[in-house]
Amino acid sequence: MIQIYHNSRCGKSRNCLALLENSKKEFEVINYLTNPPSFEELSSILQKLNKKPIELVRQKEKIWIEIFRDKKMNSEEIIQAMVDNPILIERPIVVIEESAIIGRDLEKVESFIL
Repeated sequence: MIQIYHNSRCGKSRNCLALLENSKKEFEVINYLTNPPSFEELSSILQKLNKKPIELVRQKEKIWIEIFRDKKMNSEEIIQAMVDNPILIERPIVVIEESAIIGRDLEKVESFIL
């Protein structure tokens, strides 16, 4: 089953959700701001994305700039920062089984879900 980690306030995330709705495929919406992933879930998503934790951080978010930007952090600390502050997680994320993609480019999402 397809999962989308979604933020309804984000236009890119809304567009990705609309693409999934139009695809007629079965999917699950996870509003990660109200239902944030656990440390283990986020670690698994990172593995599926084949990305380092810092690559999933929205580094222009106010909370990142004010609290984390100037800190020396290892991967586990970065993951924990995203778990504790899910607004820092790049969005949307589309997961299918053992693969995932950041769904900001709808053409890539279309190819991914086929």
